[in-house]
Amino acid sequence: MNPTKEERLTGVILTLFQLNGALLDWGDAFVAPEALTSARWQMLGALALAGQPLSAPQVAAAMGVTRQGAQKQLNLLSEAQLVEVRPNPQHKRSPLYRLTDEGRRVYGAIDARWKERARQLAGGFSAAELETAGRVLAGLLAAHVPAQPEQDHET
Repeated sequence: MNPTKEERLTGVILTLFQLNGALLDWGDAFVAPEALTSARWQMLGALALAGQPLSAPQVAAAMGVTRQGAQKQLNLLSEAQLVEVRPNPQHKRSPLYRLTDEGRRVYGAIDARWKERARQLAGGFSAAELETAGRVLAGLLAAHVPAQPEQDHET
């Protein structure tokens, strides 16, 4: 008997749970030479990809983590002098974070290694498979992210 769509989706979700754990473990080992963790790599990435200073809530939203989780990692990155804290003219209690020169150097080194790994991984899939996977994952994400009420968000 063929599995139902619901059973197939459940299998996809279970695989995602396993993949999440595997990616975190792999990421921790991948960035260990820079004395980072997957969580800190994620925060550096949010700041690098944004191209502008972000508040902890903005980093959290960009990476799908809690504000408290982002704040903890940003504090550790600040202590390591990989990010700097700047005043936020729009919200006095929510400073802005940006990469330091050393943070950009570290992130650049990791990103160069990641691009090689991504090239290797991508070789195992067709462009159509990757596009389909991206659409499915984006749809699942959209179905599980609560709608944001129209109000002033902390910046």
